[in-house]
Amino acid sequence: MMRRAKISVIGAGNIGGECARSLAMKELGDVVLLDIANKDKPELHMPKGKALDLACCGPVEGFDARITGTFDYADIEGSDVVVVTAGVPRKPGQSRDDLVSINSGIVKSVAENIKKFAPNAIVIVVSNPLDAMVYVMWKVTGFPAHRVIGQAGALDVARYKTFLAFELGVSVEDIQGLLLGGHGDDMVPLPNRTSVNGIPVTDLLPAEKIQACVDRAKVGGGEIVKLMGTSAWYAPSAGTVEMVEAIVRDKKRVIASAAYCEDQFGVAPGQKGKGYFVGVPAVLGAKGVEKIITFKLDDTEKKFMDESISHVRDLVGVVKRLYPELA
Repeated sequence: MMRRAKISVIGAGNIGGECARSLAMKELGDVVLLDIANKDKPELHMPKGKALDLACCGPVEGFDARITGTFDYADIEGSDVVVVTAGVPRKPGQSRDDLVSINSGIVKSVAENIKKFAPNAIVIVVSNPLDAMVYVMWKVTGFPAHRVIGQAGALDVARYKTFLAFELGVSVEDIQGLLLGGHGDDMVPLPNRTSVNGIPVTDLLPAEKIQACVDRAKVGGGEIVKLMGTSAWYAPSAGTVEMVEAIVRDKKRVIASAAYCEDQFGVAPGQKGKGYFVGVPAVLGAKGVEKIITFKLDDTEKKFMDESISHVRDLVGVVKRLYPELA
């Protein structure tokens, strides 16, 4: 009998809880949901309560997966994949950059525990600001770069496709699209490589309408924060679970992911070991990032990509000033 995968989710808030639900419903493996204790209400055990509630969905939804809620990092031992959602969510008027000083300390602590208890896991980071947090995870764990991945592109592409589908009045399933670069305002959509069932989107929409969809995708997270007062969780979770599925089922999916780059797309050419994690099309399989697919950018795409890389570099620079040992 094939061993069932073990997937641990660090952070049992909105994104973590939704990830756990989807992972269980897809029967991708047994799920450990971990969070910290509530100091003000020590009698509560939120991750255990969520795990129990989710387990009771099984008879209704027709899935069979073991879901464990815990405060103890020892319970993630033997994990094949660890999803990290821990951190403070974005609030109205707050940029992802504002979160770097707060969340880098949280992610650093999480990384130390992953290194100790799940040293063979593939890690998917969801915490914001994503491009800096995945860097922190890589440096602290010391894991090979192919086993540390950031979830951003899967979400950004989903938003981009959604807004195009709204505009075109077609199914999102028929839209193929790609984004590069950092997560957030500096992402680099590629309209010239976007199509609807093979038909170039540039043949179907005027440039200004395509640009409106691009601009909305760039600030899609902020739009939701303004509406709800907190960060999104359904779509980020869906993007994360898509990545987990590609890994545990060794599907070799090409998914836009924050992967470690040096020479690729001119991120850090010739700087061995000095690269950055940026959104690129990555082949995800049992080994994590198994390949980064590169292609020639036109002059406009390259200009925006260079700007995005520069911003990622600035964010990581903040981390390095806070924690010189991670330089």
